Amino acid sequence: MVLWLCRLQTSKGRFHTMIAVQSELISAIRSIPDYPKPGIVFRDITTLLGNPRTFRRAIDELVHPYAGTKVDKIAGIEARGFILGGAIAHQLSAGFVPIRKKGKLPHDTVRIAYSLEYGVDEMEMHRDAITPGEKVILVDDLIATGGTAEGATKLLQQMGADIVAACFIIDLPELGGRRKLEALGVKVRTLIEFEGH
Repeated sequence: MVLWLCRLQTSKGRFHTMIAVQSELISAIRSIPDYPKPGIVFRDITTLLGNPRTFRRAIDELVHPYAGTKVDKIAGIEARGFILGGAIAHQLSAGFVPIRKKGKLPHDTVRIAYSLEYGVDEMEMHRDAITPGEKVILVDDLIATGGTAEGATKLLQQMGADIVAACFIIDLPELGGRRKLEALGVKVRTLIEFEGH
């Protein structure tokens, strides 16, 4: 089942428009049961990205609250955060910073370990990618348990970034990822929510 209300602070007219946009985005996302393991429903955004209209809608809705706001960099989490983050950076005339898995960046990096549901992994970014005090928006396609987003947030904070917000197309609120980021003082923007895993 889908939750239709997202967390937006907008005028009534904008709220009604957003419900129509949410319906369009939900229809564009493919749900794959029992992937990558039994009991999980994978929310596949490649169908949304493959449709120029829904891709544009998603980017426009993620960008809307920050139009006219000074944003220096968009930090995208590997891999779908690169697709969304690049488009958002273009719209906001900001730079783009990739946050990648360990060993994927060629220059001097800063690394952080973060918790996953079943273990620990590491991510990194170039040491010179962020100047302390720069205003940064963190981007990925989905927030679930929040382990990866929490790690990326801590990495950006370690670099001295002023995190404006973390943006995701999808939130799985039952898994608590949003709360992890909010506990770190980060505003979270999502466009749609799905129940379950």
